[in-house]
Amino acid sequence: MFFMNSILLGVGLAMDAFSVSLANGLHETEMRTAKMCGVAGIFGIFQGMMPMIGWICIHTIVQYFRAFEQMIPWIALVLLVYIGGKMLWEGIHEKEGEGEITALSLGMLLVQGIATSIDALSVGFTIADYNWVMALVSALIIAAVTFVICMAGLIIGKKFGTKLAGKASVFGGVILIVIGIEIWLTGIL
Repeated sequence: MFFMNSILLGVGLAMDAFSVSLANGLHETEMRTAKMCGVAGIFGIFQGMMPMIGWICIHTIVQYFRAFEQMIPWIALVLLVYIGGKMLWEGIHEKEGEGEITALSLGMLLVQGIATSIDALSVGFTIADYNWVMALVSALIIAAVTFVICMAGLIIGKKFGTKLAGKASVFGGVILIVIGIEIWLTGIL
């Protein structure tokens, strides 16, 4: 049951990262396999690291973490709307025949990784009964599941990004903004 729960947690947590990976694939259709592994790896690391950080917080500084937990939806909203807005702006203001879309930078990917995984901090509450080894194994399973799901998102995004040509950046930006609003609404309701 432990492994199944960890896999299901990984799938549930990876959905935002999948959508962002899809948007990244749409945005950068010429992305190479090594970069795709790096992008999926960043999302996997953050999705695995955040529940572990949450678990550590539960076992050490619970009172401070509970105050921070209320800010999580707002942080995710701001980060994803900023990145999505930037992609949207680039897509709308791309001149005809220009076709040159900026490559995803490491800084942009790190912000995306934080924004899509910050809600996973609260998973530390759900695994609070685990000892540190179980919490670590669960976090590693979540990271591996996220990696696989994000690779699928990148592949799908690249395939459709080629077909959507110049409007892929607009579509990807809209996806990121919608994800940010969804995380925010889920967190405040």
